[in-house]
Amino acid sequence: MNDFIKTIPEGVKLVAVSKTHSCEIIQQAYDSGLRIFGENKPQELVRKYRKLPKDIEWHFVGHLQTNKIKYIAPFVSLIHSVDSPKLLAEINKEAAKQNRIIKCLLQLHIAKEESKFGFTINDLQKYLSTKEFLQYAFVKIVGLMGIASFTSDEILIRNEFRTLGKLFDRLKETTFAGDLDFCELSMGMSNDYEIAISEGSTIIRIGSLIFGERDYSN
Repeated sequence: MNDFIKTIPEGVKLVAVSKTHSCEIIQQAYDSGLRIFGENKPQELVRKYRKLPKDIEWHFVGHLQTNKIKYIAPFVSLIHSVDSPKLLAEINKEAAKQNRIIKCLLQLHIAKEESKFGFTINDLQKYLSTKEFLQYAFVKIVGLMGIASFTSDEILIRNEFRTLGKLFDRLKETTFAGDLDFCELSMGMSNDYEIAISEGSTIIRIGSLIFGERDYSN
C-alpha cells in the first residue's frame, strides 16, 4: 500500500474507500497514516464513525437516498454524490437541523452505462441558474464528481474524464467565479485513477488497491 501511496502526486487527495471492510482493517489503514475514508451506506458509516478515531474525515461516496441523510448529517465531511435537486434540498434541510454547513460535490453522469447516477451537463447548467439552487445556506458546493464507464477502453475513459474536467474549469470561470472553495474534482478509482489524475482530478477514490478485494459477506 505504501508503494501505491507514493505514486500519488502532491495536491491529490486520497479517499480510502472502506465500504464492506471491518473497523479493524480500517484502523490498520489509519495507523499507517490514512485519514480520509469513504463509505456508501449511511448506517454502516455511522457505525464506523462511532467506533473509530474522531479525527477521521468521512466522505460519503455512493448513491444517497433522501431519507438516509439524517444519519450522516451530524458529522460527514463531504458528500461526493449529489445527483439531483431534490437530494441537495434535503441535505440542506438536515444540515440546518444540525446547524452546520455540509460540503458537497455535484455528480455528473459521464459514463455510457445508464445505471450510473448524476446530472446531465445540460440539466446541471439549467439548475445552477435557478433561485432554488442559490437559496441554500447550509450546503457548500466545492466541486464536481464523476464515474467513468467500466471498460478497458482507456480512450473512452479519458474522454469522459476530460469532458468533466472541461465543465469543471468552465464553472470555475462562470457560476463559481471567485469562489475559492470550488476547487475539487473527484474522479478516478482503482482501475482508472492514473488517467483521472492526468486529466486534472484532485480527489481519487481508491478501494481495492488499499484494502484488497471487498468481503461482501459482512
